[in-house]
Amino acid sequence: MLKEITAGEFQNTVDQMLVRNRSIIDLITKFQISNARVNRTIVKAVTHCGCIKINAQKQIFPENGDLEEARKSTQTHLEGNLCENCRDLVEKEIGSNLFYLAAICEALGLSLADILAKEHDRINLLGKFSLR
Repeated sequence: MLKEITAGEFQNTVDQMLVRNRSIIDLITKFQISNARVNRTIVKAVTHCGCIKINAQKQIFPENGDLEEARKSTQTHLEGNLCENCRDLVEKEIGSNLFYLAAICEALGLSLADILAKEHDRINLLGKFSLR
């Protein structure tokens, strides 16, 4: 089982390990590249491996339904599950993305833990009315 860590611990570790790309310009461009790599790895799971399929179509919302019915009627458009290899690759790319996100927070003097807590509070306060 993996050790659970806090966002603050992660951000501190990232700060200690980051040597070459401390410039905010380097960080934001590396973050953008890591975003693209996450997307590309998911696409490869569809196009190269085939462990998942994307069956996208217009989302259908109930005409007179409430927000809970609307939530239940929307779909991810995914079919299947990531195989072990694709899961490992996607997790690695998301981890890299989180690394650069934490590094950006550190460079700007922001706390990733505080940001997560504030967003969690916003989500809980707005509930389904946040409509994300």
